[in-house]
Amino acid sequence: MLWLALHFRHLPLETFTRGVRGSGPLAIASSSGSGAPLVACDRKAHARGVRCGMAVAAAWALASDLKIVMRDETAERAALERVAAWAFQFTPMVSISGPADVLLEVAGSLKLFGGLGRLRQRLEQGLAELGYGAFVACAPTPLAAQLFARAGLSVRIQHHDALHHELEKLPVSLLDHSPEITAMLGNFGVHSVGECLRLPRDGLARRAGQRLLDDIDRAVGRLPDPRSPFVPPPGFSASLPLPAPVDQVEALLFAARRLLAELCGWLAATGNGVQSLRFTLAHEDHADTQVVMKLVAASRDHQHLTDVLRERLARIELPCAVTAITLAAEQLQPLASHNLSFLPDARHHAESSARFVERLRARLGDEAVCGLAAFPDHRPEHAWRVCEPGNDAALKELQAPPSRPLWLLVSPQPLREVAAIPHYDGPLSLLAGPERIEAGWWDGNDVARDYFVARNPVQSVLWVYRERGASGGWYLHGIFG
Repeated sequence: MLWLALHFRHLPLETFTRGVRGSGPLAIASSSGSGAPLVACDRKAHARGVRCGMAVAAAWALASDLKIVMRDETAERAALERVAAWAFQFTPMVSISGPADVLLEVAGSLKLFGGLGRLRQRLEQGLAELGYGAFVACAPTPLAAQLFARAGLSVRIQHHDALHHELEKLPVSLLDHSPEITAMLGNFGVHSVGECLRLPRDGLARRAGQRLLDDIDRAVGRLPDPRSPFVPPPGFSASLPLPAPVDQVEALLFAARRLLAELCGWLAATGNGVQSLRFTLAHEDHADTQVVMKLVAASRDHQHLTDVLRERLARIELPCAVTAITLAAEQLQPLASHNLSFLPDARHHAESSARFVERLRARLGDEAVCGLAAFPDHRPEHAWRVCEPGNDAALKELQAPPSRPLWLLVSPQPLREVAAIPHYDGPLSLLAGPERIEAGWWDGNDVARDYFVARNPVQSVLWVYRERGASGGWYLHGIFG
């Protein structure tokens, strides 16, 4: 087995800051009140002398413009779970460990991604797109990978032979034990895992507890270390709080891209594409603004979804600044992965057409761009309906009619007759017909016509009909391409 550990040391801070390009100075307090200690601070606050563990009042004394946000552990857990769901695109075995660690078993994924180096590179690039900075370490056991990641060591150990030597260098304080045990071991001059291993096991167990020995044995691989698999949610919904209100489209788009990256990772892991999604923009003193994106074809392309959203946001007027963004996937469709090919195929052409339509609808509005579908009515002027672009269900259900012209006139045009022969740029020669159409008695728009395919002297092929009944006039109804 081979484990990758992701340790999110700055998760309390990134929960708030990953949705903005630049902010601060910002610090996260453990609770409300001026005496509450800080658990995290950004670089701008750190440059002013603000440090973790410092009281809020002391931090404000150093930086009067420091923004303090109370820690949201529920949001941190939700963020960690979304990262775990996103990581399923790399491996089917993902586990959450503690408040800031995600574990991936990747031995079976190395060949698919071209080796450990490329897999790790894609993982780190993806985390950066999500707005997270994680310490990533690799080891044959999950606990060892965790310890290396917590230590901030970007190690890549694939074999047990090298594991024992590297573990010995780690401080024993990285293990999840009480500060009292760590202090007691320090009094004995024991500060590293290697120094623990050199002590008599029985004596160490009596003084520090059997759990310490068991953890070390699990780290080196002497004891099994089964991990509970994380089960991704059946649907996708994610929220992103903003540390300061935002009223500019580009700033909103920056935050929305983070959520779209999470969505696309979850879609890749579940083998789906999204066809309808909803952004909810929260305001402080106003009702939420809803931004709905309906796609012609299901997609999980991050850049494409971003482009469509950019067009949507450019068309809306915000009533006031946005304080948080929520993304929900409302309609999903199974979406197979693309096979690699050097040649263009029909699916690529269909995707390009669908994306072009989606960009048009986002820019001009849904009502400005529509599709056409056949309708079961013999009358040509009633044999179609407006529909959603890409909805060709009606076409599949209908039998193909006889030959029909590419251009159907809005209303039939009367034709001049000379010696009972219809004329249109000269006398018409009838090539095919008649095709009799009698319909519409049920809605008061009944017709009784005999249709013909005709040609005139300038070689135009026309669709004409003759009224049945007393008038018996000739009409032009369409022109063939």
